[in-house]
Amino acid sequence: MPQNPDLRRASRTSRLIAIALLALALALAAPATPSFAQAAGHVRAKIVKAGLLVGGGAGSGVLTYRGKTYPFKISGLSFGITVGATVGRLDGWASGIREVSDFAGTYSSVGGGFALVGGVNGVHLRNEKGVTMVLQGAKAGLELAANISQITISLR
Repeated sequence: MPQNPDLRRASRTSRLIAIALLALALALAAPATPSFAQAAGHVRAKIVKAGLLVGGGAGSGVLTYRGKTYPFKISGLSFGITVGATVGRLDGWASGIREVSDFAGTYSSVGGGFALVGGVNGVHLRNEKGVTMVLQGAKAGLELAANISQITISLR
């Protein structure tokens, strides 16, 4: 007996979301190994993003590190299931910073989320220099996402 094409598509979508969420859980479980020379920094950012299959986003923020503030710009792309547009304000910590220049770079993440008018956003990012960021905060808009993201941060 042939299966309904809509059921097959929904099943395939459910599997993709489950795989993305499993990968996110594994990434969050990976321990960071900071040295004594590293210090944590406080991060506050605002990100606007939109997409349909491929998503894009941009934003800005401030890193507070060892008593000084460093403004930065954010740009990024996501690939996977992405539908909608949101504005998010994130707050959290960056660890593994030895020098301020370590904070700039390309960060990767695997994740998913849902927002209908408002929601909560959380992300765990890691760059090529070993800096890890854990951010969370509110977002507003409409979004359904399960994707792989690459975010580039540049200090101003």
